[in-house]
Amino acid sequence: MPELQEQERIRAAVAQATADALREAEIHLPPDVKAALKSAYAAEESPVARSELEAIFENIETAERRNVPICQDTGVPVVYITIPPAVPYTDAITEGVRDGVRQATKEVPLRPNVVSPCTRENSGDNCGAGMPAVHISPGDTFTLTVLPKGAGSENVSALRMFLPSETGKIAQFITECMLRAGGKPCPPVILGIGIGSTADGAAALAKEALLEPLGEMTAFEQEIYNAVNALGIGPMGLGGKTTCLGVRIRKGGCHTASLPVALNVQCWAARRATVEVQYP
Repeated sequence: MPELQEQERIRAAVAQATADALREAEIHLPPDVKAALKSAYAAEESPVARSELEAIFENIETAERRNVPICQDTGVPVVYITIPPAVPYTDAITEGVRDGVRQATKEVPLRPNVVSPCTRENSGDNCGAGMPAVHISPGDTFTLTVLPKGAGSENVSALRMFLPSETGKIAQFITECMLRAGGKPCPPVILGIGIGSTADGAAALAKEALLEPLGEMTAFEQEIYNAVNALGIGPMGLGGKTTCLGVRIRKGGCHTASLPVALNVQCWAARRATVEVQYP
């Protein structure tokens, strides 16, 4: 009986942390994203581009003032959890996440976006089979991070298995992906790129890269950033200097005969939030 009670405590703590993180992420953009949008506005000369960014600023301000989600597409939650050695890794953690998503769907509220892939039947609570995606890793603290992901940007994600000798083609691949995407992902966007690992591992690295705050970029990230902005797609695809707010790359080791490269695109509403799970 004491063990069962402990599992229930973990489940409740994770549920509350999930709901809290989703509420924060859906209503308040991270400071680094706001700063990048303001920098983009300062650099833009096109009246149309500046007007689109002004609409984005109004959207952000209205969400905070009225305590409502930033965008009508509240996305599907992607959850990253770190657990210290003292916390048992049990089903109570993933069940707690699902409880928290159901709670947030009602209370924030979130649009119920999760459907069956073939029948399109809606679960009504953003918790379909295998959803939400939960990634658990060891850490020093019990923390939970949410990355609500809208469909517009997710739908232009890409994966290519290059030959090992084709590292010089990576920047071109990313730029071509963004040229095809145009205004679909609601630019200005943030690009998460995974290089290496396996095909599925590269996709995971690309999404994890979006968890990193915007800031100083590596030379390779800067090269891709410059190339994508040179496309002139601009805010909401209506032309301008700023198509991309930032590029983040994560790398992993890979097979000697393989070079996986994955792209995960994030729209300007780059929602993410981290909270500490209150347990024990």
